[in-house]
This record gives sequence, C-alpha cells and structure tokens, in this order.
Amino acid sequence: MTKRPQARAGQRIGLLGGSFDPPHEGHRHITLEALKRFNLDGIWWLVSPGNPLKPRGPAPLQARLEASRALMQHPRVRVTGVEARTGTRYTAQTLRALQGLYPGVRFVWLMGADNLAQLDRWQEWRWIMDNVPVGVLARPGERLEARNSRAARIYRAARLEEPESRLLGRSGAPAWCFVNVPLNGASSSEIRARGGWLPAE
Repeated sequence: MTKRPQARAGQRIGLLGGSFDPPHEGHRHITLEALKRFNLDGIWWLVSPGNPLKPRGPAPLQARLEASRALMQHPRVRVTGVEARTGTRYTAQTLRALQGLYPGVRFVWLMGADNLAQLDRWQEWRWIMDNVPVGVLARPGERLEARNSRAARIYRAARLEEPESRLLGRSGAPAWCFVNVPLNGASSSEIRARGGWLPAE
C-alpha cells in the first residue's frame, strides 16, 4: 500500500471508485474524459477491497492496484487503496472519511451511467447526492436507463446541463452532470470471462 495521496484545500479532486477487476482501457478513457469535461485538478482511483453489490469477491487488492498503476499513468491521476486504509466499505462512508482527512478539498464523485441507473440501491445514496457533486459519464447502452432512473428524477432540479460541465467541481451539492463521451465498450466481466485476467495469488 502506498502513502496517502496529497491534495490542498480548494482543489477539485474527482473520485472514481470500483473493484477494477481488472482495470481496462474503458476506465482510463472515462478518467481522461472526466479530467477534461469537469475541469478537475486531479482524479483518484479508489480501488475497493470488495463491492457490496457483487456476490463474489474480486482478485487480491494488491494485484488490482498494481495492474491499475501499470495502466493508468498520468501526472494528475493517483491509484489508491484508500478504502482498505480507512476501513470503509460503502461509498458514503468513504466520502465522509475523505472529507474529514482533507478539509477544504472539493471532491466530485465520478460514475458511469450504469451506476446512476442503480444508485438508489446504494447505502445512503441520498446522502451522497446531497453532499458531493456527482459527474456521470455515459457508457455503452446505459444512457436512457440512467436518465430515467429514480435518482435522476428525484434530483432533476440539481442537474447541470452538459455545456455547464466544467462548473461541477465548484458547485455546491446537490449538483450532478451527465456527459456523453466517446464510447469505449471494454468490460471487466468480459475480460474475466475470456480468461484475460489471471492475477497472481
């Protein structure tokens, strides 16, 4: 595990959480798009110990961290295992911990459109929307379902239109923005299914 990432008060830091089991070009693609479209100072990948919504555990955390760092090499992107360090398992818990550790940093939660479609299944999902701006990046086949999701309907008034996306990091929550990005269909589950991810135990 590497040392804790650094950030200064006032910086806009995007947070991209997930199992990254394995990391792939789609993760890298939406990271670079989010840096640009939401005008962020940096992005941290939060490689989770496990996903509470998935019945089977992922590959060992260290293998996923190493693969993520090999793939995502950019001066403004940090790959972290911060949830293992803080002992948090759910997104709301992690966000609270980070807000305590980094007072004054303006965190933005990043997710694919597929996650917005099921956001109302997440623990304390309304707390997330009420306390952290959310940037949503379109992924293949999920646009309509995400835009019609329960979370999107309830927080319709807090949505920034796509031309306003660069304002998201400076907006007070609740605030969210859905951006269409050039699509990349890479899938962790498909990579695992074809045997393309066999990390060392």
